[in-house]
Amino acid sequence: MIVVAGEALIDLVPQSAGALAALTPALGGGPFNTAVALGRLGSPAAFCSRVSRDAFGEALLDRLRETGVDVSSVQRGDEPTTLAVATVGADGSAAYTFYVEGTADRLFTAPRALPAGTRAVSFGTCSLVLEPGASAYEELLRTASARGVFTALDPNVRPGLIPDPDAYRARFESWLPSVSLLKLSAEDAEWLGGSPRTWAAAGPAAVVVTRGGDGLTVFTRGGGEYSVPGERVEVVDTIGAGDTVNAALLHGLAARDALSDTGVAALDADGWAGLLGFAARAAAVTCSRAGAEPPYAHELAG
Repeated sequence: MIVVAGEALIDLVPQSAGALAALTPALGGGPFNTAVALGRLGSPAAFCSRVSRDAFGEALLDRLRETGVDVSSVQRGDEPTTLAVATVGADGSAAYTFYVEGTADRLFTAPRALPAGTRAVSFGTCSLVLEPGASAYEELLRTASARGVFTALDPNVRPGLIPDPDAYRARFESWLPSVSLLKLSAEDAEWLGGSPRTWAAAGPAAVVVTRGGDGLTVFTRGGGEYSVPGERVEVVDTIGAGDTVNAALLHGLAARDALSDTGVAALDADGWAGLLGFAARAAAVTCSRAGAEPPYAHELAG
């Protein structure tokens, strides 16, 4: 079981150019997308979050159930669902404005236990920024790591939600000793101001940096560095691409029985080439269609 901890929200995606373009609601949130992608790839997955009882919340849970994701660890609340208004650039890249005040996911509390059979827990995005829930997710991260559970982190930085960048950067660095796998985009890395080598030395067994169409690079704690090119595809938008990479990495590590620091350390150049290449192919499929629609396992076969 791979548990994904974090927010589920609604993306409002413009259907044309201009500030007053019609907006179409789409299911989203980085952790939510990661959980859906894991389910579609065939990994046993569970979602750990707090979700509204409103119509959007019900739709989010319905998608998780349809994908085979266990939602027994989801907390519920009467507060509204978080909204993210997307702006899609000419190159398909997405930027977001968030409506988060008084929403259900912010009131998440750390669970007493993880689902039986949990092998890994993935964290990231808004859930590690917005209090009081952020402290609860941080508690879960540290507790899971202390119990020997493999942990994955994708900060997926949203600067508009971070009132004190320096404080957040310091907090991010404090998480690293509890992180097994750090995945982040080149833009995240630049904003955070550190380096993959420095971050790997602080705790993670591996740091994976995504570079959009230019591919992915991994930096291992042992000093290894391996890269694969991106998969060429006609990009519709990039919504959910990084979340798909998260899921593909976790799914691939599980398939290799490598969801541990020692398992990650044992991967050689060929192993990383296969794992990163699989993640690149999965992300390319997501980029080829509108919204966060990650691939199913059969779409990546062969």
